[in-house]
Amino acid sequence: MITLTDNAKKHLNNLKAKHNVDYVRLEVKGGGCAGFEYDWSFIPNEFDKAPTKDDVIVDELLVVDNLYEIYIKDMTLDYKDEIFGSQFVFDNPNSKSSCGCGTSFSI
Repeated sequence: MITLTDNAKKHLNNLKAKHNVDYVRLEVKGGGCAGFEYDWSFIPNEFDKAPTKDDVIVDELLVVDNLYEIYIKDMTLDYKDEIFGSQFVFDNPNSKSSCGCGTSFSI
């Protein structure tokens, strides 16, 4: 479903450790400049918050609900660590356009 670059894996591991969570969750929600936006949250170390049978776990780091597969299928997630701004970079082949900030897209 999603390919994680080494930089993305490293940053997701850092986020897991810093926030003491089992996984980072990625969702797609309506909104943003272009129609859809990526939304992040954490899955804490609690049994009732564990991934469900509808979730896909990517590299034991990232959890994505199957529902979003049509929006992010074959996407590559990278992380750019730069002096004046670090961010995740979404290379989404399903996106027809995206906004300048890179977190909003249209299908």
